[in-house]
Amino acid sequence: MDVTLDEVRLLVAVADRGSISAAARVLTISQPSASARMRQLERRLGLELVDRRSRGAVLTADGRAVTDWARAVVEAADVLVTGAEALAANQDEQLSVAASQTVGEYLMPAWLAAHRARRDAVAVRLRVTNSRDVVAAVRAREVDLGFVESPTVPSDLARRRVGTDRLALVVAPSHPLARRRRPLCRDELAGLRLASREDGSGTRDTLARALGRPIEPVLELDSNAAVKVEVLSGGYPAVLSALAVSGELRDGRLVEVAIDGVDLRRILHAVFRRGAGLPAPASDFLAGVVGGR
Repeated sequence: MDVTLDEVRLLVAVADRGSISAAARVLTISQPSASARMRQLERRLGLELVDRRSRGAVLTADGRAVTDWARAVVEAADVLVTGAEALAANQDEQLSVAASQTVGEYLMPAWLAAHRARRDAVAVRLRVTNSRDVVAAVRAREVDLGFVESPTVPSDLARRRVGTDRLALVVAPSHPLARRRRPLCRDELAGLRLASREDGSGTRDTLARALGRPIEPVLELDSNAAVKVEVLSGGYPAVLSALAVSGELRDGRLVEVAIDGVDLRRILHAVFRRGAGLPAPASDFLAGVVGGR
């Protein structure tokens, strides 16, 4: 079943615009081409997605369900393209940026797109790693600007607030905690057998600081995506950024477990070398990030 991204984009556009002809105009293709593409998608999936007996294009029940999944595919493809363009930029370009994984995966694509839309914008070389390694890269002058999600910023670096985030305890719908009616207390959260990001990640450091003790996960993984796969499979619970699990919570693939008495909010910071002054391209990029909040 080789569903194409163009077909998926068309389905989302039809849902948003209410007709195949309107979706065709948005995607700059002809109406006959759009109709043919929609029929092809239906054949590939073996489903009727659009009720053609009504005015415009009304999605069937199957169409609505598939569209919810299709949106996630389109959003992921846009993130892939924007992020890959930054990763592929030449090393000698004027601006180099490092971002922690949560910032790099869920906020940086929009920041890069807004930056790229500016007429005088320079190309950006992006490195995505954990918060500890972002700090090391800034200190070593390997990058001009870093973005971290860790609860503290070393005193030898300057910082600028760029946003806020919170952590959420998530489980699969089949997990026993998904049926729990009262919130977990601090000790119950600390006693859970968790899947977690690696040591040095801002997410893990934030949880440790909130609990007042080190995190000793039963399973340690080096990316948000890997942790989510573990949780989605019905395995261990995990505490992850709400940004990282928003899509899964929205469509019901994950369930958030309430927590009482633990502050899991955090501030996201840009960091740079203190006293050296930001290069103009880095200063312009940061101004666009802060101004776009």
